[in-house]
Amino acid sequence: MIVVHAAVPIDPDRREEALERVRALAEQSRAEDGVVDYRATTDVDDPNVVRFFERYEDRPALDAHGETDHYREWVEALPDILGGDVDDVEVTQFAVTDAFDPNATGESQAGGGSATGSTEPE
Repeated sequence: MIVVHAAVPIDPDRREEALERVRALAEQSRAEDGVVDYRATTDVDDPNVVRFFERYEDRPALDAHGETDHYREWVEALPDILGGDVDDVEVTQFAVTDAFDPNATGESQAGGGSATGSTEPE
């Protein structure tokens, strides 16, 4: 599984437009094959930062997401809605080999699950 976390600062003057684009991106992304989950929310400390939490079955699913029309439209719109430079967008990817719900009954909470993190752009 690939997990992605991104923090995107948005221009306060373009906030409503940015949030509309975020909603559309998240909805369309959740419908993609290989997308386990795709969520976006505003930061509780800074409402002009949108945080994305994305889970993909594997690297090919993440790569396919980057080739979709809705993702490309999002990337093209970024310079107009960012509250800063494209370099201000923080993206971290994790390759997860073992994941479990610690609240689920019967799940092992111990063990050798691992994740490797990267701050490379999507």
